[in-house]
Amino acid sequence: MSKNYYDLLGVQKNASQDDIKKAFRTMAHKYHPDKKGGDEAKFKEVNEAYTVLSDDKKRAEYDTYGRVFSGGGGAGASGFDGSGFEGFDFSNFASGKGFGGFGQGAGTEFDLGDLFSDFFGGRPTRQTRGRDISIDVELTFAESVFGTERRILLNKTGVCDVCRGNGAKPGAALENCRTCNGKGKIRETRRSIFGSVQTARVCSDCTGSGKVPKERCGACHGSGVLRRQEEVSVRIPAGIEDGEVIRLGGAGEAQKGGHPGDLYVKVHVARHSTFRKDGSNLLMDLTIKLSSALLGDEYKIETLDGPLTVKIPEGIRHGEVLRVRGKGIAIERANRGDLLITIHVNLPTKLSREAKKIIDQLKKEGI
Repeated sequence: MSKNYYDLLGVQKNASQDDIKKAFRTMAHKYHPDKKGGDEAKFKEVNEAYTVLSDDKKRAEYDTYGRVFSGGGGAGASGFDGSGFEGFDFSNFASGKGFGGFGQGAGTEFDLGDLFSDFFGGRPTRQTRGRDISIDVELTFAESVFGTERRILLNKTGVCDVCRGNGAKPGAALENCRTCNGKGKIRETRRSIFGSVQTARVCSDCTGSGKVPKERCGACHGSGVLRRQEEVSVRIPAGIEDGEVIRLGGAGEAQKGGHPGDLYVKVHVARHSTFRKDGSNLLMDLTIKLSSALLGDEYKIETLDGPLTVKIPEGIRHGEVLRVRGKGIAIERANRGDLLITIHVNLPTKLSREAKKIIDQLKKEGI
């Protein structure tokens, strides 16, 4: 990756959200371009790092893949240079996170989200979204090599099966929401430093749909969602590495009137006593006798595919590698890596009289 967001903020990879927020305030205050000795380029980088690391979903993508796929990481920021606000990243302000340490001295905290929401006519209304869920899955070494499928029982908020998420009793009609008059939004007028400004927010009674049931669902009491156990199937691809994260879109918690969250599955692969991974290949060590190295031999070994007989060529040297094709990691259905066997010759520490005589004879022959 071209930038290390943790280094930019001066925090460890396991830093909490509070630590990241404190580090961002300190860095932003230090490099703000409107301050004496500020650095606009550094300020942009710090803001970019905070935009990613302050969002759990973007942070998970960054930790796993070194980049962000959900629209973050690269927004940038700039100071107020007299040319308007073009190029400035208002994502943190619009979400209500705010800044600390500007205008009234270090340590003073205020929320610029309200200020800019007034200036631009209010925060944009958007569809709500359910919470993301993160779980851990333990795999055997063989499962990580060949891939597998896990069925996991989750206790989460899901769409009500009775009303199918609309909150109405089966057969009951829907009517216009009286709170928002069927608009789905509630407009409010507030006074600000810029004058009277009208803002809009999603109606909490109808969650933006503009409709409410005449009779509520008896199962979910009109909420459209309820807490329950749900089985989720997770396909583990072949060759997955320890610590990788699998994202299942829409498998998180449901939200009435909005999109469900995502499910993030972190994979933990158990170590194997014999095998190790190297890309698409499997590595192992095989210790043989001195006589086998000199004269050649056959050894039976246990692979992930079952028993296998390995032929040891005569005159093999310590540290040489034997390749068994097609016994490695199944990256694709018709394409597998190889099994690489490193040979270790076991030299005896004690010899019988007869063995010593034989070795002495070999020595005389120059072997």
